Amino acid sequence: MKKIKFIIENLRLKRFPRYKNLKSNILDFPITIIDKSSFIFMYNEIFNNEIYKFTSKNTKPIIIDCGANIGLSTIYFKKLYPRSNIISFEPDKYIFEILKKNIYSSKYDEVTLINKGLSDKDTEAIFFSEGADGGRIALKSDKNSLIKIILTKLSPFLQKHIDFLKIDIEGSEVEVIEECKDCLKNVDNIFIEYHSIISKPQQLDRILKILSDNSFRYYIDRTGIKSNRPFIKYESYFDYDLQLNISARKI
Repeated sequence: MKKIKFIIENLRLKRFPRYKNLKSNILDFPITIIDKSSFIFMYNEIFNNEIYKFTSKNTKPIIIDCGANIGLSTIYFKKLYPRSNIISFEPDKYIFEILKKNIYSSKYDEVTLINKGLSDKDTEAIFFSEGADGGRIALKSDKNSLIKIILTKLSPFLQKHIDFLKIDIEGSEVEVIEECKDCLKNVDNIFIEYHSIISKPQQLDRILKILSDNSFRYYIDRTGIKSNRPFIKYESYFDYDLQLNISARKI
């Protein structure tokens, strides 16, 4: 039944242009979406494929959602564990307002929303507001849709036991993981979306070493970009030439 609703909603949304605010009733309550394509991709990954599904003996797990966007991942976690306590970060001020609206519509409690991005220091930065799920700290190639955001460190939020940590922050994951690496002993499960930026050295090895050093066993899966003939040409999207989902749990 759930997948049939998804197919019907997908067909309905195809009639609309991208980057248009729309309402959707695919969940048990109305939500606002900001882009049909990113919404369909995220919904399929989160609710159909359940890439964030985890088990916990704790009936009230503590979950940190870094890069909450419009709230689909936060909502999924609350459906999975209704008594969970969640902290959700979203730096884009416009998207943050949609996130607040959707969490309010869900009527879920014990959700703390923070309008900040994550970094290795407490500071401000220029942010490329892509208008969907691709917002990031601005690169030199980003000329338009630039806004100022507030950044904070993740380590202060990891001083106690964390059941699940999700990090999908469009290229800032390496510096954030390095900043909080000494606190990962408090984390049971971690999801990281790794982004390889064409203009910068690849740093996947740094993330994997930190995970190994903290007794995590990881699984890696490709997402988004696919280069069928990588020796001939790297495919790219928004200056990324590789995106990987890293799922890791304590052993």
